[in-house]
Amino acid sequence: MKIGLYFGSFNPVHNGHLIIAQHFLNETDLEQVWFVVSPQNPFKQQKQLLNEYDRLHLVNLAIEKSQKLKASDIEFRLPKPSYTIDTLTYLKEKYPQHIFALLMGSDSLQNLAQWKNAEKIMDQYAVYVYERPGFSAVHEKVKQLFAAKAPLLEISATHIRELIQSGKSIRYLVPDIVCDEIENAGYYKLKDPAK
Repeated sequence: MKIGLYFGSFNPVHNGHLIIAQHFLNETDLEQVWFVVSPQNPFKQQKQLLNEYDRLHLVNLAIEKSQKLKASDIEFRLPKPSYTIDTLTYLKEKYPQHIFALLMGSDSLQNLAQWKNAEKIMDQYAVYVYERPGFSAVHEKVKQLFAAKAPLLEISATHIRELIQSGKSIRYLVPDIVCDEIENAGYYKLKDPAK
């Protein structure tokens, strides 16, 4: 099976993430998309993140009715901070029957050369890219690059957190079940320390 790995903090998961994942299932040869919840992104401060198990729980709620979308906690068991190449290597060993590819925005694509063992990633893995405004979906060093114009919503997890902290509704920005869980659990009520 060909599986697209959609890495992210998903802090929290929102409708924009889900639309992109479904678009790639509809428009490419990917058979599943796995949301790989990162416990600690090397480029993000830990103190900004909701607990990883709570973020994983929200992703599971968001995709519970889909057979082709999965939530993965694989990075929870790997050394921190999480590096994509280490996760890819682990998954390849654990699931030799699957072919893994990366799914990312063109903004991340432009930073790919800075990642740990970037040459190996660009040489050995297919990269599925959705265009973000202002960032090219072209990268001459990636051997297998598939770009798609996915529908983009101007939704950011940062904005969602700010709305919650201001006591405003996030209804329609996230799936209803995620909205209800965030409200019931009181997630993101405290101000971002990094702000």
